[in-house]
Amino acid sequence: MCVDNDSRPPIAPIAGGSAGSTDLKLTSADGTRFMAYAVRAAKPTGAGMVVIPDVRGLHAYYKELADRFAEVGVDAVAIDFFARTTTTEDRSDTFDFMAEVPKTKPDTLQADIAAAAAHLRSKDGGQVRSLFSVGFCFGGALSYFQAASGLGYAGVIGFYGWPLGLKRWPDRPRPIDAVGRYTCPALSIFGGADEGIPQSAVDEFDTALRKAGKKHDATVYPGAPHSFFDRKQAEFADASADAWKRTQAFVRQNTK
Repeated sequence: MCVDNDSRPPIAPIAGGSAGSTDLKLTSADGTRFMAYAVRAAKPTGAGMVVIPDVRGLHAYYKELADRFAEVGVDAVAIDFFARTTTTEDRSDTFDFMAEVPKTKPDTLQADIAAAAAHLRSKDGGQVRSLFSVGFCFGGALSYFQAASGLGYAGVIGFYGWPLGLKRWPDRPRPIDAVGRYTCPALSIFGGADEGIPQSAVDEFDTALRKAGKKHDATVYPGAPHSFFDRKQAEFADASADAWKRTQAFVRQNTK
């Protein structure tokens, strides 16, 4: 698990930056309707962000993160994973998300992400010109795969995103194995004290991307653990502030 039930993004709100948010249902290619949360920017820059959660699905943390993106001019939509595996829409501590994650499938997860991308490119979503994704942990790995998805992303971002694959689910595809098909730059954020993603894994991923001729910027914050990007982790406030600054700069630099 990446975030606790009371975790929230370590980013201060900007009054008036959002033009409004909506809880909605998006429809995947197989007809599945799934939960999503969309936010429009008051002053759109042409950038749009698909927010891909960790194993908790559409938790309040990721809704707030979508709000923060909209406040800096990035139309955003955060998605849920579990419409095919459960009927409950509760994503609090009462939801046994770890029992549901193994039931998800890479192809249907990708179909749901594609539906979110289509929403951002629609009139209702902001008709964004430059599409990005950001994911955390389980969602970070999925975000890396967006660079090879054929959906025309301008850039992808992974926060502690398991570049060599998810140890708990070794049968899942590994982001590093897709680097030859990446069509956009990638930004990686890691914690130096993340026991699950050691420096050797960071280096291996970076080397593979550079050998493939793909643009990649990776930052490792010394002493920071997995899921440090959290308001509760006050001791890593400086690292979080820098990570948010780098995220915004990456989006600006790659927005048409």
